[in-house]
Amino acid sequence: MNEQTLTQNSASGAPRSPASFASSSRWLLWSGIIMLCAWVLVPIYLVALGALGGRQGVYQWPKSFLPTGISLEPFILFLTTEGVVHSFFNSLGAAGITVALSILLGAPAGYALARYNFWGKDSYRLLVLLTRAFPLAILALPLTVSFIRLGLYDTVLGVGLIHTVLALPFAALVTQGIFLGVPKELEEAAWVFGCTRLQAFFKVVAPLALPGLVATAVFAFVISWNEVFAASVLTVRNRTLTAYLLTVLSESPMHYRFAGGLLLILPSVVFIFAVRRYLFAIWGISSK
Repeated sequence: MNEQTLTQNSASGAPRSPASFASSSRWLLWSGIIMLCAWVLVPIYLVALGALGGRQGVYQWPKSFLPTGISLEPFILFLTTEGVVHSFFNSLGAAGITVALSILLGAPAGYALARYNFWGKDSYRLLVLLTRAFPLAILALPLTVSFIRLGLYDTVLGVGLIHTVLALPFAALVTQGIFLGVPKELEEAAWVFGCTRLQAFFKVVAPLALPGLVATAVFAFVISWNEVFAASVLTVRNRTLTAYLLTVLSESPMHYRFAGGLLLILPSVVFIFAVRRYLFAIWGISSK
């Protein structure tokens, strides 16, 4: 009897097999992925239901999770509101300027931080971060005066420049990490085979760093698309979509507000979906 008890105790205390541990880890991984997807997608789905369901769909209670009474008429009516399309293209223009300048200025800075050791390197990194320490509310008046003098006030270019300032520290520091993940030996091998530094960068380093650069572009786009304070202060007639909706939708019906929220969400989702291949590839670089 004692031997049987000892045998059962030893069996219950035996370590788990690698197969059961792997299945548990896989179950936890997929549970986390499902929860993360629900955290992101469920609010977007509810906003879409409110935008496409009209006044009745917004105030319906209890709410039905399945789409009922969906119509594009409220969303189309919102799009035909005066100023919405114009502000939408203003936002696209400002975001495009932000993405282009963030990559053109941030990538060389990140490459220099990753490849060269120079005096004040750590201080430079700190100064790059400190540019985000100054709130735009303090700089609103000086920026407005300067933009009026330079002829940039109430222009898409002016808004794009301010958004570039907001996104540039992120772009420089993230691209530094991306270039650190590209082995320097590959670049040196290109030099041995006759490439100049510039040729080696574009033929060897840039293709390997492309997923990281695309990820940087995505975040720069999102920063510009969602920013509202600078766009509200520095524009009057050429407002971006976020600044325009902030002033227009305060007195609008609730389903119009949902339509405006959906219009703000869709471009970012479409942009990220379009470059998803490069975003997934970034994990291959970061693991090297």
